[in-house]
Amino acid sequence: MFSVQVTQEERGAVFALRGDLDYDSVVQLHEAVEAELARGSGAGPVVVDCARLTFCDSSGIGALLRLFQGLAAQERVLRLAAVPDSVARLFSLTGLDQIFTVHTDAAEALNAGTGRRDSVAADPDGPAQSRERQNT
Repeated sequence: MFSVQVTQEERGAVFALRGDLDYDSVVQLHEAVEAELARGSGAGPVVVDCARLTFCDSSGIGALLRLFQGLAAQERVLRLAAVPDSVARLFSLTGLDQIFTVHTDAAEALNAGTGRRDSVAADPDGPAQSRERQNT
């Protein structure tokens, strides 16, 4: 069974995912995404905590990409936390590790980049693993 719990923190929102994110459950994430995007810009980053995510298929990846794009349109950022190895491998195979910034845990992701904006593209030397870039 899949669930998404959204918590509004001082620095941003945390989406805690639990279970299998697939075709049958992605609607729950879509609803949470729509509600967050309706809040508008200036509300800080969105952290997707994947610590309890057990599976993610292409529907789930599509939902994460839509969230990424919607936040970018509001000049906000998406940060992923505690991504399981199986999902990280999927990101690597699809090149999404060059788009998503991944952090060890939700707290690190929320506190990352104070005074800076996350890069949309990863560092050319490797995947976006807990890295921030200064705007130029």
